[in-house]
Amino acid sequence: MNIRGTTRLIAHIGYPTDTFKAPMIYNPYFEHAGVDAVVVPMGCAPSAYPAFLKSVFSLTNILGALVTMPHKVSTVALLDEATPAVRIAGSCNAVRRGRNGALQGDLFDGEGFVRGVRRKGFKVEGARALVVGAGGVGAAIAASLAHAGVATLALFDVHAESATRLGERLRHHYPQLRVSAGSNDPAGHDLVVNATPLGMKDGDPLPVDVARLSPAAFVGEVVMKDEMTAFLNEAAARGCRFQVGTDMLFEQVPAYLEFFGLPSTTPEELRALAKISY
Repeated sequence: MNIRGTTRLIAHIGYPTDTFKAPMIYNPYFEHAGVDAVVVPMGCAPSAYPAFLKSVFSLTNILGALVTMPHKVSTVALLDEATPAVRIAGSCNAVRRGRNGALQGDLFDGEGFVRGVRRKGFKVEGARALVVGAGGVGAAIAASLAHAGVATLALFDVHAESATRLGERLRHHYPQLRVSAGSNDPAGHDLVVNATPLGMKDGDPLPVDVARLSPAAFVGEVVMKDEMTAFLNEAAARGCRFQVGTDMLFEQVPAYLEFFGLPSTTPEELRALAKISY
């Protein structure tokens, strides 16, 4: 890839950066399509993040930022303008600078997740869903599942108040949705989502008791450290259909590209060009 003085930067901000996969998807596509841009991983600890986000947008060749754990929730308070998706989920994973210099935020995690499971044949409408993890990515997925028409939505987080507050926001925007919070029991659910960091480190506990999973359930993962996490391996062994963490990423990339004003593409082309390693 030929990086030169005209190259525009997309900052991929999170901490730590060792599990980042986005540069291995975006940059091969940019090179193939002749787009003069590059995604650059930028590790930023939480204490430095508020100042860093504003600083990075002082660069004259910055195109935007991809925001990931652990900054998705804290980003919301740093924005000048936010979409409804950001306000509902209370998190943000894409930031750009508007013409007036305002920082504008949007959220694509949930949309990418829902597009992915639908592409795999899972019917979201009327489903009973459990989302484990009510942080940035979990809130995004929950909001998109609600918008897509799930019948019931169970929320769980080790910080119980986070799940409770997310449930309240969902009820406000989707009064017909049946929402509960406080249990990570997967029994009785058609869709079970791990939206926690569990699986990023060897020896992490599983997000749910897999023995309680129905073999007919569809399982979704957000962790991208390995294609098949311990959770997905256990779920697959029970006969569950599943979606790996990078599937959500491939599905949301076209929306990101449009947000940044770049030529868009399809998940299929992105997969064909990607150079992902684990």
